[in-house]
Amino acid sequence: MNTKTTLRDYARILRMPVLRDDVDDLIVQAAEEHWDYRTLLCNVCGKEVEHRNENGRRERIRRAGFPQLLYLDDLDRDALPEDGRYMLPQLETLDFIREGRNVVLYGNPGTGKTHTAIGLGIKACGEGNSVLFTSVPHLLTQIRECRSERTLGRLESRFEHYDLVICDEFGYVSCDKEGGELLFNHLSLRAGKKATIITTNLAFDRWNEIIQDEVLVTALVDRLTHKAHLVNMTGLSYRVRETEKMNAKDSDL
Repeated sequence: MNTKTTLRDYARILRMPVLRDDVDDLIVQAAEEHWDYRTLLCNVCGKEVEHRNENGRRERIRRAGFPQLLYLDDLDRDALPEDGRYMLPQLETLDFIREGRNVVLYGNPGTGKTHTAIGLGIKACGEGNSVLFTSVPHLLTQIRECRSERTLGRLESRFEHYDLVICDEFGYVSCDKEGGELLFNHLSLRAGKKATIITTNLAFDRWNEIIQDEVLVTALVDRLTHKAHLVNMTGLSYRVRETEKMNAKDSDL
């Protein structure tokens, strides 16, 4: 029996790529460091688990649908608005996901709301959570399409069971009363059970500019903000700050 070939065949059948590709190196290391059989097996299995965990993390990030990969480590924390700087250490523990609490990041454009939301989402993926990223306009379009195709039940089931949903850009596009009702009903599926992050450029008292129904807006705000982390992200835009820096450099030339 050619044990080398047979072992690789077994590894392929068992879907153990680390064993298939790295076993020779591990055997050499075992001989050099005088591992016993148990230590060798533990190292092989440990590397296999690490490999599968990393593949799982990448797949969860891919399925989340982030428009770009923005990590918390790349966030300029000193440039965040005061409330954002204060709340971020608490949010990045991800306790809000385990507790099923919402996070509402509100404030003017360019202050780090989407970067913060995506960064938290990527970290959640790394810790084994299922995540969905969507813009509110895209979500409304998807709800309408599924309703017309009579597949809304499947969409609702998936939406309800994500560990974390990020709804970006609430307030950029207005919607009629029907759209507001669809959005309210959809978001209500997760209320009190699963965590949702909302980013919006409008304070709550201006949400009636987007949904022209005062009663519905009141109900939506009440549902989303109950026991939620409300983070005021009003501040100077990153883009404005970068433009000012560029202009300052040009004036020095």
